Amino acid sequence: MKLWDIYAKMKNDVSYIERELERTVVSDHELLNETTLHLLKAGGKRIRPVFVLLAGKFGTYDLEQLKKIAVPLELIHMASLVHDDVIDDANTRRGSMTVKSKWDNRIAMYTGDFIYGKALTLVTELKNPDIHLILSKAMVEMCLGEMEQIRDFFNTNQSVRQYLLRIRRKTALLIAISCQLGALAAGADRNVSRLLYRYGYNVGMAFQIRDDVLDLIGTESQLGKPPGNDILQGNITLPVLYALQESRLQEPLLKHINEIRLNNGHSDATEALDLIRYSDGIKIAEKLADRYIQKAMDALAQLPNQRAKRNLKDIAHFIANRNH
Repeated sequence: MKLWDIYAKMKNDVSYIERELERTVVSDHELLNETTLHLLKAGGKRIRPVFVLLAGKFGTYDLEQLKKIAVPLELIHMASLVHDDVIDDANTRRGSMTVKSKWDNRIAMYTGDFIYGKALTLVTELKNPDIHLILSKAMVEMCLGEMEQIRDFFNTNQSVRQYLLRIRRKTALLIAISCQLGALAAGADRNVSRLLYRYGYNVGMAFQIRDDVLDLIGTESQLGKPPGNDILQGNITLPVLYALQESRLQEPLLKHINEIRLNNGHSDATEALDLIRYSDGIKIAEKLADRYIQKAMDALAQLPNQRAKRNLKDIAHFIANRNH
């Protein structure tokens, strides 16, 4: 089943969340309206709100309550992307101009800050202190992940463990708490919320590894940006780390990465991409992503049988096989 087939079954609720996203970021400030709406209209999979809604099916499903989790989590994700684009000096995302390229870095940073503020304002309407504690801890971890990524730009000596910790903080945690908080907001059993967290964490790890693989093997039309963009920005991802472990490729690959670094990313990544694609790095990374998907399935197996469980299983399969 494709992701959009799942969305189609939830069309009314997902559309409601989309309208709430727009309503939440509207302000009296003309420029902020332009930047935030530009960001919203650039689209996205809205996978975090979908996880919140599906997790809510394991408790008392109340869209008015769940939106207070679904909307803030998507806004936090969007704000982190705006800040990422400034750090990475990215001109496009999903085929559209980024806020920093259409306006400038300062406007982008304040847009991101504004969206964060809006997210936190909405979530305060939920009175469960556990929700606020989980969310605040996750946001701290996300910031640490961003700092680690900056620290490790062009660091070809980093370990696989460093990479995994970074993507845990940058990507997996927000997906994990989307599942966990959706369940908590719906009053689901604590054990159910823990299993959903475990599912979301493992799906999130697989999602990011698969994303990093796609950056190396995808086409510009699939990605909405040129392939090899991570390398050009200095982001050394899992397939690259594995490729660097192959003695026959280490020296030429290090040479090309160093040239990219010396040119501040204004280089052609084609030769580096050819070496990585020739290596076993992509295959090994995909196997690790598959292991994370299996762990997600193991967590799902312990949940009550219902349609939401089947949908979560379908999403995991989508992530395992995604090509965009």
